[in-house]
Amino acid sequence: MKAYPLESLSIDDAIQLQFKLVDTITRFFNGDEMLDLGDLGVTPGLNQPIKTRTIEKIISSFFNTEDSVLVRGSGTNAIKEALYVSKKNNGKVLLHDAPIYTTTKISLDMLSMDYIKTDFNNENELINILKTENISTVIVQQTRQSFNDNYDYEQIIKTIKENSKANIVCDDNYAVLKTKHIGSQIGADLSCFSSFKLLGPEGIGIVTGNGKLIEKIRKLHYSGGSQVQGHEAMSVLRGLVYAPVSLAIQATQILEIKEKILELKDPRIKDVIIANAQSKVIIVEFKDNIAKKVLENSVKLGAAPYPVGSESKYEIVPMFYRISKSSLGNNEELLDRTIRINPMRAGADTVIRILLKSMEEICL
Repeated sequence: MKAYPLESLSIDDAIQLQFKLVDTITRFFNGDEMLDLGDLGVTPGLNQPIKTRTIEKIISSFFNTEDSVLVRGSGTNAIKEALYVSKKNNGKVLLHDAPIYTTTKISLDMLSMDYIKTDFNNENELINILKTENISTVIVQQTRQSFNDNYDYEQIIKTIKENSKANIVCDDNYAVLKTKHIGSQIGADLSCFSSFKLLGPEGIGIVTGNGKLIEKIRKLHYSGGSQVQGHEAMSVLRGLVYAPVSLAIQATQILEIKEKILELKDPRIKDVIIANAQSKVIIVEFKDNIAKKVLENSVKLGAAPYPVGSESKYEIVPMFYRISKSSLGNNEELLDRTIRINPMRAGADTVIRILLKSMEEICL
């Protein structure tokens, strides 16, 4: 197996991001405001809670974008509303030629959007389709959709901008505060992601980027029930503060786990790689079809058997989980002998202990 994982921030870089966000907060809130839970309702003249609007400004300042908006429906609805406001006339939506993330496919279908695909790993192919098709919007996902994806995120955005007038909507889930940039920091029109994957509350999505497009999204939330309330926005902000360092620690353990598994030289293990699927994880390939049994055993030993929000505030113990068919692409025969491991908040030693004990009763 071969994969091209994204480069994670170092712990030092993550610490500086935390400091940057806290410094930004102090420029918008006084000390008393940071200690209250937040207001409710549609404030006259603003049509949303004051605290929510202030936190949207903090997010924009932090990411150096024109504007931001918090939306209900998590990252899924953030992407859906970004697609809705970014589509022009009868233009098509362009996607990378890889399995579409299920919720994105649902959004495209709900919006009755005509979409086509091209291989983002092939820049010439991408340029050709941008010049020959009526492309209104391009969806770019920062994390890998398949193991063989190797395109450079920043270069893809640059190529699209240089060869079309299409709006670029970036799915930055699983990459925000883990990598150097989000899409709207490097030329994309909108970046979308879930606060739940950043230690925040369930059901709140974030869109940041082009001010005119963000304002169109904000106008979709006229009713009080569609507003993200002040206390929810405060939970989003608190999660963002703690996420960078937590995720950077996780990335260091992923590297350590890979090295420790290789050092085992266990005859039952054929290969181990690091991949973005969609989170950065360790992929363990066994020589025989023992993946299902290993997963069954790992649950008994304290590992989480499935994701909640994929790195949400609830996910503390390491997750041992099946690998997705979309990640494997045309290699579905690997399903029976591969697993993915996300350490979450655990250290490498805990993961290795669970892995070894999960294999104990399996004969060589």
